Amino acid sequence: MAKRILQTSKARAGREGFIIVTVLWILGALSVLVSIYAVYARNTALGFTEYDNRLRAEALFSAALELTAYRQLTIPMQSRPTKGAFSFRLGQANVAVTFCSETARIDLNKAPKQLLAGLFRALGVRTQDAETYSERIATWRAPSSDRAASDIQQQSAALPRQMTKFPHVNELALVDALPIALVERALPFVTVYSGTPRVNFNDAAAEIIAALPGMTPDRVNAFLAQRKAHPEKTQELLQLLGPAQQYASNEGSRTLRVQTRISFDNAGRASSEAVIILFDRGDEPYSVLSWRSQLDGSLSDPERRTRT
Repeated sequence: MAKRILQTSKARAGREGFIIVTVLWILGALSVLVSIYAVYARNTALGFTEYDNRLRAEALFSAALELTAYRQLTIPMQSRPTKGAFSFRLGQANVAVTFCSETARIDLNKAPKQLLAGLFRALGVRTQDAETYSERIATWRAPSSDRAASDIQQQSAALPRQMTKFPHVNELALVDALPIALVERALPFVTVYSGTPRVNFNDAAAEIIAALPGMTPDRVNAFLAQRKAHPEKTQELLQLLGPAQQYASNEGSRTLRVQTRISFDNAGRASSEAVIILFDRGDEPYSVLSWRSQLDGSLSDPERRTRT
């Protein structure tokens, strides 16, 4: 009898132990599932927040362009500022906008070779190499009938190209023999939307002022100091340019580069850079020539879009 009771107790203890292990295993599995769901819920919430920020950023970018165009078009063309800045708050976000005429940059399709070579020299390139690179650019943008047969053959072997102008500044990287590092340094100072061989000396960066043919370091420093102290004295500034006056003007254009910075209340960030052209007549106030944007980071590679 005692032996039977002992065997029964052992069997019961074994069953209870198995049940306890099973329950613990189930509790552990549930704990893992809860953890997985918590991570999923958190990631989903973050995803929805990012998606919401992206949607709002697109709307705010468009609002910034609309306001920039409105501010410019309400002023007679001859009196419009060539650059400016403003800010506004909308949709639980603070938006800062700056704009500048494209004439502040060197136009790859219009600038004379001397100005292009000057830019490369200002970026640290030797004079002989700078002149070679500027000649390459001039050949690249020239009509096919004006190019040497060897240049056409070399170009067509690399990339079939029928156009005679740079459609985008990024095509500068395709010009034969131009170092990629140099192209990257030059991109902030060039454009294809200015439409003029001259640059606006009131708005141009110091590197572009230094690129003007005939400018010496002393002349550049004197000009920049005067421009900072008295930007309204355009005639005096022009005189300080000396022989470089023929490559400069204080004229703006209908094309503007608009930079937008957005700070959301939820700590999100977004930025964009667009080039627009203003229309004084017609149903549309402006058209987007180029646009690049990024959420929570630096600007992405340019993505060309067109507003119709």
